[in-house]
Amino acid sequence: MSFHEILNIIGFSRHPINYREKLLSTLGGFFGIYAILFISVRFLDPETAVYVVPSMGASAVLLFAAPHAPFSQPWNVIGGHVLSAIIGVACWQWIADSTIAAAVSVGLAIGAMYFARCIHPPGGATALAAVIGSDKLHELGYGYVVTPILLNAITILLVAIAFNMLFKWRRYPAHWSLGKKPQPLGSGGYAPIKHEDFVYALSHIDTYVDIDEEDLLKIYKLATSRDVSASHH
Repeated sequence: MSFHEILNIIGFSRHPINYREKLLSTLGGFFGIYAILFISVRFLDPETAVYVVPSMGASAVLLFAAPHAPFSQPWNVIGGHVLSAIIGVACWQWIADSTIAAAVSVGLAIGAMYFARCIHPPGGATALAAVIGSDKLHELGYGYVVTPILLNAITILLVAIAFNMLFKWRRYPAHWSLGKKPQPLGSGGYAPIKHEDFVYALSHIDTYVDIDEEDLLKIYKLATSRDVSASHH
C-alpha cells in the first residue's frame, strides 16, 4: 500500500489553502470566542461558563474556518444550539440516570436538528453540557437556553457576519454575495469537464470546501445525465 493510498484511507485532506485564509480563520476564531467570554463572565460564574464555551469553540471553527459550509449558516447555528439546549435541559429533568440522559440528549439533539434542517455539530456539545454540567448550571433550568446559549450563539454569529464581511471572498451567510451574480450559460451548455479539471478548480478556490473532486464528478454526471434524459421526454 502506497503512502498516497494511506492518506486517502485516513481522509487526510490535501486541498491547498493559502496562509492568508489560515491567518484570517485564526483571527476570526479569536474574536468570536473573546466576544463570547466577554459576555459570559457578566452572566455566568466561571464554573458554569466552562461547560458552555467549548460548544461555542466548535462553532467558531465552522464559522471562521468554513464559513461557506452548510453547517455554518445562521439557521444552523441558532437552531442547532437552541434546540439542543432545550433537549439537554429536558433530558436532565426527566431522566434520572445521568448516563442515559447524556446519551439520549445527544441522540435526540441530532434527530431534532435533522428534522428542523439546522444540523450544527456543536449542538451535540450544547445538549451534553446541559446534562453533565455543574449544579449551578442545572439551577439555570430552561434559562440555560436563553442565557447563555442563545445569547452566545447570536454573539458569535454577529461577529462572524461582521468579520467575514470585511473580505468579499469570504461571504457570510453563504447566500450573500458582494460580487456580481453569475451570468446564465449560453445555449452551448457546459463544456466537457475532466477529473483533473475539478482538481485544478478545487486547488484555486482558496477556502475550505466540504466536498472532494470525486463527489463533484458524481454531481456533474448526475446533472448532465438528467439533462440528457429530460431532452428525450
